Amino acid sequence: MFYDQAKIYVKGGDGGAGAVAFRREKYVPEGGPSGGDGGRGGSVILEADEGLRTLVDFRYKRHYKALRGEHGQGKNMHGKGAEDLILRIPVGTLVKDSETGEILADLVEHGQRAVVAPGGRGGRGNARFLSNTNKAPTLAENGEPGKERWLLLELKLLADVGLVGFPNVGKSTLISKVSAAKPKIADYHFTTLVPNLGVVRLEDGESFVMADIPGLIEGAHTGAGLGHEFLRHTERTRLILHVLDISGSEERDPVEDFRIIKEELSQYSAYLAERPMLIAANKMDMPEAEENLARLRAELGEDYEIFPVSAMNGEGLSQLIYRIAQILPELPVPELVLRTKAEHRVTKASPDERFSLSRDEEGVFVISGEEVERHVAMTHFESDEGLYRFQTILRVIGVDKALVKAGIKPGAKVRIGRLEFEWED
Repeated sequence: MFYDQAKIYVKGGDGGAGAVAFRREKYVPEGGPSGGDGGRGGSVILEADEGLRTLVDFRYKRHYKALRGEHGQGKNMHGKGAEDLILRIPVGTLVKDSETGEILADLVEHGQRAVVAPGGRGGRGNARFLSNTNKAPTLAENGEPGKERWLLLELKLLADVGLVGFPNVGKSTLISKVSAAKPKIADYHFTTLVPNLGVVRLEDGESFVMADIPGLIEGAHTGAGLGHEFLRHTERTRLILHVLDISGSEERDPVEDFRIIKEELSQYSAYLAERPMLIAANKMDMPEAEENLARLRAELGEDYEIFPVSAMNGEGLSQLIYRIAQILPELPVPELVLRTKAEHRVTKASPDERFSLSRDEEGVFVISGEEVERHVAMTHFESDEGLYRFQTILRVIGVDKALVKAGIKPGAKVRIGRLEFEWED
């Protein structure tokens, strides 16, 4: 089954905790701190693999977590870092943050990688806190939590030529004649429900990839039918081949059909409307085809190259294929273009904002921000030194001052991440 979209949860491994230990060797009194650092957690990495064609694997498993790093030990032994978790995805997959819509990666080459959930760094052992004023620190850090997020994976086929047109105009028959693709073919609308890829090979050894995009309908750019599901696969094609039923066998006007599909492409993306396009006037073996072809040439012949063909009996296909092979080398590979600015709007905090302060419906003061929440996760609160250090950090970054300015009173509750405590002057 062809799947071109998936939503998955990824989490980098947490860092290992630093150790609190002291040297205890014969003839070495008060040997000093010897707690080692924790190891870094594994990262979740996406890797493009040209051997994959769909995102079906992510339909059955949606949660992926890398392993945490090992904890530090005494004698200055650092914990081992965890191995990265590598997930293979098809070439041509766009990776977005599900919450913000931010594009994280566009993997278009085999072997290309993207780190989507970095592992947390290991916590420092007490040997790292040795100073002239503290010869025997009992302070160590917990490991940093790994990054976690929900991802949207969107596969956009990497094809040189994309076939577009109304249902039942003969696209599947055409691609089956010029390539080794074996699409399902029947005489009813929407026989093709998923894109089909075919490699067209010429006698001189040249080849190109053709994609049979399922039939569009009027209103596809708004999502009518399966519009958005299909239109995304035209975004990467270098050349669009518009297939028309020139015979008008279903009482449709081929000239009007061309106008409608062209408008759908334009409404979906202005860049698609500017993509080079050829017209395949299919079903030339049917009655009234010649009359409609003359009318099509009169309307569009000055703007587009029109190739009369019959996909059923192969008439005219060789001229069409060789013309495609001739012009493809001159066409650049289109860069990924965002369809609308609003769809991929990203909101990020200013670098100057180290935290934010708010109050919930119960009157609890809520401190949020990546920096302060990281300190909460990495502080070992069972240690007096750890607690004192955490209080010092809050004072240095301005949390104390902000709470006083907000009118906090002794006994009021303050929440930072999963930590909740009462305020004291």
